[in-house]
Amino acid sequence: MTDKNSPQSPASPDSSPKDGEQALEERVNNRSHRPSSEAFREFMASSWGDRTPLGLARTGAADFVEDRHQKIGKVFEGERLVVPAGGLKVRSNDTDYRFRAHSAFAHLSGLEGEMEPDAVLVLHPNGEENQDSDATHEAILYFVPRASRTSEEFYADSRYGEFWVGARPSLAEMQAATGIRCEHIDTLKDALAKDAGAVQIRVVTNADSQVEALVNEVREQAGLPTGEDARQADDALTETLSELRLTKDRYEVREMEKAVAATKAGFESIIRSLPRTIGHPRGERVIEGAFASVAREYGNGLGYETIAASGNHANTLHWMDNSGTVEAGDLVLVDAGVELDSLYTADITRTLPVSGHYSATQAEIYDAVIEAADAAFERAKEPGVRFRNLHEAAQEVLARHLAEWGVLPVSVEESLSPQGQQHRRWMPHGTCHHLGMDVHDCAQARQEMYQDGLLEEGMVFTIEPGLYFRADDLAVPAEFRGIGVRVEDDIVMDALGKPRRLSEDIPRVREDVEEWMKEVQSRRD
Repeated sequence: MTDKNSPQSPASPDSSPKDGEQALEERVNNRSHRPSSEAFREFMASSWGDRTPLGLARTGAADFVEDRHQKIGKVFEGERLVVPAGGLKVRSNDTDYRFRAHSAFAHLSGLEGEMEPDAVLVLHPNGEENQDSDATHEAILYFVPRASRTSEEFYADSRYGEFWVGARPSLAEMQAATGIRCEHIDTLKDALAKDAGAVQIRVVTNADSQVEALVNEVREQAGLPTGEDARQADDALTETLSELRLTKDRYEVREMEKAVAATKAGFESIIRSLPRTIGHPRGERVIEGAFASVAREYGNGLGYETIAASGNHANTLHWMDNSGTVEAGDLVLVDAGVELDSLYTADITRTLPVSGHYSATQAEIYDAVIEAADAAFERAKEPGVRFRNLHEAAQEVLARHLAEWGVLPVSVEESLSPQGQQHRRWMPHGTCHHLGMDVHDCAQARQEMYQDGLLEEGMVFTIEPGLYFRADDLAVPAEFRGIGVRVEDDIVMDALGKPRRLSEDIPRVREDVEEWMKEVQSRRD
C-alpha cells in the first residue's frame, strides 16, 4: 500500500513526459502565478510614462580599451576574435550567483560591476571598407538591450525583464558608456558567419558554452577546424589575452590604488571587531563579516573568499571555512581584498595579534617573515631582475632563520639547492603572483613571460612570504607550534623601473601594526 503523500518513484532514464505533463526543466516555474490573459497583456503594455534616461556614465576604462584592442589585434591580424562575458551561474535551483564577467571580456570592454551577462565582444578584422583606418580590427559589443514595455519580456522575463532586474541600457546608451559600437545579440551569428570561410575565428573557451557552440557551428559550416581541432588556436587567444594584462596602464594602476585603499578600510573594520571575536563560537566569521560589509560598501564585493584564520588555522593555507573560535593570545591571519566596481582587486595579508601585542615568540617569527618580504622588495630594485628572483630572495632569508632556530636538518646552502628544499616544509607556496582583475592575474601566460619574465613598468604583483608551524609539527620547538604568519603587500613597478608598495599605508612592521591597532580601536566611528 502506497502513502498518497509519498514522493513518486523516479522515472526510468528513457521515460519522457506523457501528454499534458510538464517536462522536468519546466517545473522550476511552478511557483509562478503570472496571468496570461490577453486583457492582462494589453493592460500591462499601456499607460506608461516616458522612460527616464538610464544615465550610464562613460566607463573609466573607455579611453584605454581601444589601445588594448589594437595590441591584441596586431597579434591576430586578419582574424575574428570572440570574447564572451559569460552567463549567470546557478547557485541553487532557479537562483543565480551575482554575475561577474570573464576577466578577458571585462578588460577589453571596460564594463564594470555586474554588466553584462551573455554579452559578447567581437574584434572583427578590418577589410577593404576600412582601408582608411590604421586599426587592425573593429570592436563590436553584442548584448541584449532593454525591450519595449509593450513586449512580454518587460514583465515576464526574469533574466532580462525590466520588472525583474531593472532597466537595462539601450544600444545607444551602452555605446556612449563604452565607446564601442553596439549591436543586438540576435545579430551575432550572422556577424560571425561573414567571410567565415576566408577568415579564421578564435574564441575564448570555458567562458560561455553557448557562444562556444555557436562559433563551432559557424566554423563547421565554413569548413574550418572545430572543437578540439581548433583548441590550439583558441588557447593561443586566451594565452595572449592573459599576457596582455601583465602590464597595467595608468587607469588600471589607479584602480589598484583605490582597491588597496578600500582594503585598508576593511582591515580597520576587522581590528574594531576583534574584541567581539573573543569567546564568540565563530569568532573567525565575525572577522570575515567585518571585512565583507566594507567590501560591498566600497566596491563590487570581495576579490576572493576571505581567509580569517586564528591560531593553528593559519597553518592551513586556504582556510576559508572561518568557523573557528578566536582566543586572546592568538595571532589571526587575514588574507583579504576588496574588488572594485571596475573588477580590479587588492590582495593583502596581515597577521594581527588579537590582544594587540605580539608575544616574544610570535614577534621572532613575524620579524623573520618581514625580513624575507623586504629582501624580495629590494631584489625588485635590481636591474634585469626576473619575477622568479623575488621568490629566491625571500627563500634565502627564511632558510637562514630556520637554520638559526635549529630546525633545518641540512645547511642553508643545501636546502636552497634544487635537490634540497627542506625549508619549504614551512613555506610551501610561492612568494609572488601577478594581480589585477583576477587575484591570481595572468594565470594563462607562458612561463617565459611570467616566472621567467623581466620586471617591467606597469606590472602589479604581490610579495607574500610566510612561515607555518603546524600544531603537530614535531620538527620545530614546542613554542613555535600552532603559529602561522604571512605578510602580503601589493607592488607596482613604476616608470623608473622601481618597485612601489601600493599598500604602504597599511602598517606591516610589527611595532607599527601594534600602534595601528591601538589607534583604530581607540576611535569612535
